[in-house]
Amino acid sequence: MLTAASLRLCSMSSRSKYDGLMSEPALAPRNAFHGVIAVWIVSLVSAILLAVLLPEEIRIGWLLIAFGVIVLVSFAVQLAYGRAAGFIVRVAASVMGSLLLMGLVSIALGLAALAGTV
Repeated sequence: MLTAASLRLCSMSSRSKYDGLMSEPALAPRNAFHGVIAVWIVSLVSAILLAVLLPEEIRIGWLLIAFGVIVLVSFAVQLAYGRAAGFIVRVAASVMGSLLLMGLVSIALGLAALAGTV
């Protein structure tokens, strides 16, 4: 036997489709790791430029300063991206990759300095 309450319940279930108030997910969000790769490229270019342009005596100090600037650039790029999900992972990947690249350039400079003095 159908009562008035069961009829209302049946009619509500047929009307409960999209009501325009639900949020929609982003259709195609940008790839967050493009910013990470951009920071890596900036760090590599800056390390190579410093290696070429500066004399050997002051090169390491300026590489440290450049790494500090790269850390700030990494934060700025990831904040400009505007997504909180994975922020720490993206910043850590940017900074660690930059540290690795600048370290490799420093190793190459050290080996070149040793080869030049022998």
